[in-house]
Formats: sequence, C-alpha cells, structure tokens
Amino acid sequence: MRAALIALLLLAASPGWAQWTHRYKKVEGYSHHVYLEGFELPILAASPTDPAPSPDGGSLAFAAYGYIWILDLETRVATRLTRGAGVDSRPAWAPDGSSIAFLRDDASDLDILSVDVQTGAMQALVDTDAIELDPAYSADGAFLYYSSAEAGDLDLWRLQIATREKMRLTSSRGLERRPLPRPDGESVVFLDKRRGGIDRVVELEIGGGAERELMSQSIVSQAHPGLSADGDTVVVNWPAPENYDLWLVDLEGGDPIRLNARAGLPLAPAFSPDGDWVYFVEADDQLTFHVYRVRTVGGDVERVSIRAWDWREPMAFVRIQTTAPARLSVTDRDGHPVVVPQQMPRFDGTHGKVFWYSPGVVTVQVPEGPVRVTAAHGFSSLPASGEVDARAGETATLDLEFEKIWDPRDDGWYSGDHHYHMNYGGPYRLVPQDLLKQLRAEDVDVGTPLMANLQHRFNDVEFFNYRRLGHGAPLLSFGQEIRSHFLGHVGIINVDAPFWPWYWGPGYPVYGSDDRPNVDVLAHARRQGGVSSYMHPVSIADPFADEDSLRAIPVDVIPDAVLGDLDALEIACLWINEMGTSELWYRFLNVGATIAASAGTDTMADYYRTMAVGTTRLYVKVDGELHLESYLEALRQGRSFVSTGPLLDFRVDGVLPGGVVDGDAGTLAFELRLASTIAVDRVEILVNGKPVWDDDALSEAGERRFQGEIEVGTGGWIAARVQGGGGGWPGMNGFAFAHTSPIWLGERGSTDPTAAAEAARDLLRALDVAFARVQQAYEGVETPRLDARFNETRDKLQAIVGEP
Repeated sequence: MRAALIALLLLAASPGWAQWTHRYKKVEGYSHHVYLEGFELPILAASPTDPAPSPDGGSLAFAAYGYIWILDLETRVATRLTRGAGVDSRPAWAPDGSSIAFLRDDASDLDILSVDVQTGAMQALVDTDAIELDPAYSADGAFLYYSSAEAGDLDLWRLQIATREKMRLTSSRGLERRPLPRPDGESVVFLDKRRGGIDRVVELEIGGGAERELMSQSIVSQAHPGLSADGDTVVVNWPAPENYDLWLVDLEGGDPIRLNARAGLPLAPAFSPDGDWVYFVEADDQLTFHVYRVRTVGGDVERVSIRAWDWREPMAFVRIQTTAPARLSVTDRDGHPVVVPQQMPRFDGTHGKVFWYSPGVVTVQVPEGPVRVTAAHGFSSLPASGEVDARAGETATLDLEFEKIWDPRDDGWYSGDHHYHMNYGGPYRLVPQDLLKQLRAEDVDVGTPLMANLQHRFNDVEFFNYRRLGHGAPLLSFGQEIRSHFLGHVGIINVDAPFWPWYWGPGYPVYGSDDRPNVDVLAHARRQGGVSSYMHPVSIADPFADEDSLRAIPVDVIPDAVLGDLDALEIACLWINEMGTSELWYRFLNVGATIAASAGTDTMADYYRTMAVGTTRLYVKVDGELHLESYLEALRQGRSFVSTGPLLDFRVDGVLPGGVVDGDAGTLAFELRLASTIAVDRVEILVNGKPVWDDDALSEAGERRFQGEIEVGTGGWIAARVQGGGGGWPGMNGFAFAHTSPIWLGERGSTDPTAAAEAARDLLRALDVAFARVQQAYEGVETPRLDARFNETRDKLQAIVGEP
C-alpha cells in the first residue's frame, strides 16, 4: 500500500511529461524533479545556512549569500572564504581543519569542490554532469563520502582522495543522501528516501550491505541528520504534526530522545566536536536565517550572533528603484546572484535565474564592479533591465521603468492565480503577508492559495479563514486542494469550511477503500457558494491517442464534468500539458458541459527552487469594481482567458467570451487583440475545438490586432488560442500559451450534433478505461456510489451518440 501511495502521489502531483520537467540532469527513479529539487538540493539565502563546526571547535563554517564563510566563535566575525559565479553551500571540514569541501551550483549542475582555509585556493573533488550532494570526510581524511546521480539515481559513493578511485556504496533505486561515516569506517549513517514513500535514517554496513533503520516517517522533506565526532549519536530534525523537533539517536540502541520541542523549523543540525552542543539554523518571521545552538543534554536554545561580515574585498552599494513592486534578478561582476536580507530568494528552474521581490526601492551590497539587474512586473509590462558600475564605498543608483504593452484593468480584466501553496514542506514558514508582496510584484489581482496535505500533515489550516477582500487588489482568500490521488485532485475556493477527509482512496491508509466520489467535494463547494476545479488534469499532448494515453485522464473527472457537477477545469498549469488538457476540455464543451477555464501555477511558495506565483494565470472580465464575488461570478460564467504570458481580447460580433451570439449557421465577424511580453508562434480561432482560422502571431514582444470572418454551424462554441514559443521573463512556464473561454452559439451549452457525437465516443472510451481502473483498484470492495456515477455518465454519453 505504501509503494502504491508514493507512486500515486508522484503521478497525480507531477505528470511524466509537463511544460517544466527538470532543471538539473534527470535523476532516475523519481517521477518529477519539482520535489527532488525543492526538498533535496541546497538553498541560497542572505543569511547563514548549513552550519559546520570546525574540528577544533573554535569556528563555524556556513553558507550565506552563495559563498562559504567561517565564523570565529570568539570574535563573532564571519569571513568569506569562496568566490566566483557559482552558488556555494553545505560545507564539510577536513579532519585536520586545513580545507573545506562544499557544493557549487552553476544553475544546471552541482559539483563538489574543496577550498584551502588559509589561501582560498579551490580544486574540484567530484565533477560529473550529474547531481552531487552532501560531502563528508572520513575520520582519517583519506576518503570523501557523498551522494551522486552519476549512475542514474542518487546513490552513496566514496572517493579515495589520493588515488581518485570511486566506490558505489548503494545501488537501490531512489534517493540516498547525507552520508555520515562512522569513525571506524565500517558503516555509514544516511538519509534514505527509497522505500515507497517512507523516509528513513539508516545505518549501512560498508561492504556487507546490512542495514539498520534508526527512524522513519513519510515525507520528511527537511530532515538532515548529523553525527557526533565519536560516531555514537545521530541528531536529526524530524517532523511533528505542527513543526520540526531535534531528536537524538543512540547508535548503540534504544529509542530516539527528543532534544527540544518548540514551534519552529530547525534545519541542518550538527554536533560540536566535543559533543556538548548541537548547532542548527532557523528562519525568523522576516525570512532571515540565524544560527542557534542547544546543549546535547537539553536546555535553553542560544542564538549565535554574527557581529560583523568580512567580505575580504572592497564592497559597494546599489540602490535599485522600479516604477512598481517588482521581481528582481541581480548579478555582480562575476555573474554571481546578489541577494538581500529579509527578502526570500527563489530559483527560476526554467531560466536558471535567482530572483526575489522588491517593494519598489531596495539597496543591495555588492563587490565593486558592474552590476546587472533584470526586473519584471507581470504580464502587462515589458521586463526592464540595466547595468550600473558599483564603486567601493559608494552608493550607485539604478532607475528602471516598466513599459506597459496593455493594461487589462483599463478594460475590466483582472488576473488571478488559483492554484498555489503557501507552506508545503519547504525551509521557511510563510504567512499571508508574504504572499501579498509576491502578488503585488507579479501584478496579480486575486490569489487563492490552497491548503493541502503533505501525506498525513495538514498545511496552513490556521490560515484557512484569512481573507483580504477590501482595500483594492490584490485580494487574497485561502481555499483547499482535496487529494484523492486515485480519483483526481480537486481545488475549491471561496468556501467557509474545509472538506473532510482531505484525502482518501486506494493507496491511502484508513480511508483507502472509501466509496467516495469526488462529487462530494464539488457539492460541498457549491453549497457554500464556492467554485470547484480539477487540478493539473492532463500531462500529455493527446490523452485520446490510445488506451494507454486515456489513463492520463483523472479517473473521476468525466462523470463530474458530464453530469454537470464541475465548475471549472485547470487549463494551464506549470506541471501539465496545456494542449492535452485543452483536448479534454473541448470534448466536455462539445457534449454541452459549460465548464469554465481556470489556471494556476501550482507553485510551492516556501521552496527556494520554485517558479513565481502568477506565472500561469487566469484573466476574467468583471462588471464594475473588483470584488471577490463579482470576480468568481465572472469565472463561473466563462468571461475569461488563461495565459502563461500572452494577453487576449477576443470578440465575435462584438461578444466577449462567456457570451452568446446568434445561433443561425453562417458567417460571423471576429476581432482579436494579442499583446505579449514574449514571442508567440501561432494564433488560431477554433470552432468546436477545431482550428478554422490561423495566422502567425508575434515574432517578438509587442501587440498585434487581427480581424476576419469565420463560418459556423447552428450550435457549439468559438474560442481563440495562441500557442508556441519557448517564452522568457516574465513567464516561467516554458511554453507560450493563452486560450479564451468559449463564446456560445445560440445559447450556453449548445452543441453541434456531429461534434457532440464524436466527443461522446471519445469520452466513452476514456470512461471505460477509468471504470476498469476503479474495479481493479477497489478489487474485493463494493463501490455502489462510484458505480452509479459511472453508469449514469455512460447512459448520458450513449444517448448523445445515439447508441443503446
């Protein structure tokens, strides 16, 4: 059951093919890199992370600003040790204290280097085209232990430093990282994430292969064990229902002991060499990390303050001013990303850029020399960039002005991101005010972050009733993503009470055999005036290509759509195929289901490696002033378009999406305005899902207007679509796409008989595959409610086809 659960989790939350797949070389045995890169890879912060006490106990190495630093624990002065374009992290001391091994991230690969503590000279230790992580020296300094995907998946390796001979220590499929060799060299403690969704701290006998489990739990996203110098005790940060605690594990046996219990998120614990202290870092409410320590016998937690930062070279300042709150990417003369305290950095995995948010004016500290800044402010403005020469001891100024290509608000269009998560297992604990800063900088008018479970832990429950509905945009209102991994994920927004249970179905404990169709969730939302949508529905380009492709369609979505219980379908999302999802949507529309389009990023805002909120979004045409109720009513009515960057204003005989034009067959005039900050390949007009007119779109950022005539039948719908082009900032989807909701012929839900019959046949094929999956997954369990839904749907589709 556990193996099935993790497989379903990864398939449902992260399709096998998506617009974004992976930034770093693919690790085999892992369905989607969003979680691997978000949980396992190092982060960048303008404050200390990855503390590593020196062998003599007099100093502490750590990572900050993308460099390795050494903090003198007596003077509390931190001195920078490394330099260069790459981002450095996870320092590990050589036993004699002469050098430090560390990770260097060049935005597409992670390698292991070492730096001489006295001279700063650096050399490569492990440099392959695969991900390397977590260096650790043996007690005698002869070997370097580390994790690498050199053989395909993340395994433990050992390098004999003198001969450069490498030995692979593990070969099981999955993730093995953070090796901690015991002093006798006969075993290694490590973090094991290969056992069907259960993460473990394990001791492995080197050579013999025998394993001993020390701790285990499902999805311990931030766990990072440390080992005492005598090799007898492990410390690990381990999740509790509401927070993480520090635990001690005696390798000679016995139950783990909780070292401290407080409402926090301690990260990267490490022992002092004498074993008296455990050092760790934790972020405060300003998203700044601090170093702390606690005695191994327990007691009060002490903060290890940093009195001064010695950059070991002349430093300068740059004052950056933008005409609106902005997303910034700043690099220094070496191309090294520049970050600032109290602004959480993030890494754009599509374009390889570090970014963070400015309220409009911010001052950064940089080494002297040229500084390059790129700023973005949503889909309506061209990105702005500039360069300034920073001189030591001075403050240079750079003013950047955003140029609007079209302001949709002037015409009553407002944007929203309806699928993202505030806290989802990342290294920070965010609050709604953090999301508001992002929405302002991304020029998003409405945000509906979704509570969601991370296995059996419920995230952001305490914020469910948070609403920011007045004082102008951005509006913020929490919703919920309900996850029956087997049946399909459903998002609900604008509800007063969450749905329980949050998850059920095959693969889950306790609720694994529940005969509970997703319509229960949809009805829960409608009773409260909310809106429901299926999340990230389709991951492939053509879900109707063959029987295997039909399995890409969520099991329960066809009954929910065809029987009229579903409000919206997420047409655009970072992790899906927009064209394949559209093909499913077209068939629903063609059988008369008036399902609105929705969109969202499905980004995890507390991750370092994540795309920006709002980089996939929905625009709706609101009557009058912006209010959440008027916005949601426009969403339900389909007065909308989805976008990964391009903006559309489409009209047929003057009627906008969501409206109705004369249903008599004949010729209709259309007008289309396309504005985009990124190039787009093709623009198309569709009738009942088939292109009837197309043209070249935009070879570069700008605006273009189209008009013409199309022939239509007596029923069905018309829509506009633009697609193609890799896309650049401000987008992060990697695929330029926008699609209007339908303009209906004659009346909402009208159909063309031929198109309806064809769509119904396709949906029946998919329904049969889905029902067979239900029967297989629930084998031995009676499911009268699910069976009834499928039977009713089959009857309705067969009536459309005209077959018994």
